[in-house]
Amino acid sequence: MQQDQTRQIILDTETTGMNMSGGAPHLGHRIIEIGAVEVINRRLTGNHYHVYLNPDMPIDPEAIAVHGITDDDVKDCPRFADVAAEFVEFIRDAELIAHNAPFDVGFMDLEFGKLGSQWASTAQLCKITDSLTLAKDMFPGQKNNLDALCRRFGIDNSHRELHGALLDAEILADVYLLMTGGQTKLQLGQDGEEGSNSNNAEIRPVNLPIDALPVINASATELESHQETMARVEKKAGQSIWQTLGAVES
Repeated sequence: MQQDQTRQIILDTETTGMNMSGGAPHLGHRIIEIGAVEVINRRLTGNHYHVYLNPDMPIDPEAIAVHGITDDDVKDCPRFADVAAEFVEFIRDAELIAHNAPFDVGFMDLEFGKLGSQWASTAQLCKITDSLTLAKDMFPGQKNNLDALCRRFGIDNSHRELHGALLDAEILADVYLLMTGGQTKLQLGQDGEEGSNSNNAEIRPVNLPIDALPVINASATELESHQETMARVEKKAGQSIWQTLGAVES
């Protein structure tokens, strides 16, 4: 019997301006880029949605400094109305995850609203999760923008010189899966297989002499990070099994 699949869409947008008021767009700014990647059962599928849009208005210089998209770049691109139907089909019935979701969802709802009352709001199409809120709960009082989270989780984003919707969505997918306890890069099994559930995988023991195995000790920074993590675990769930074993051994 096939298990129900959990489908998530990790999304980011770029806009003509950054101004926000109470979590909603204002001053008439529009979306100029949408990037989204699909995750099913906590695995990146390789399926994605990406489009540049003509906003029919100038892009603020401050926004260009952030994402590098100019008026000339999008003057021949489709408008949101041209892609709305296919975009809705991509996100429909999924869990939509965005970093500072009120920003992206606010702009999306503004675009849907311009198409007429027959178009649903984003919340009517899918469940919305704000990964920034999750990060703030995990790391209170710390920087929780995408760059800071990449540093915290050891994700290489050195190729991210400017913001871009698809690139940021891909990076956020890695961050979100690590932040919520998942694996992003390790692929168990070949294409078309169900990873560790595959019946075709052959398990082979590796026999090495004990003295051939390297011993890598944790650095002082890693030990400090471990202690901080254990403190958060204890705060949320009580004493961990590791702390209990440590108390017994001592």
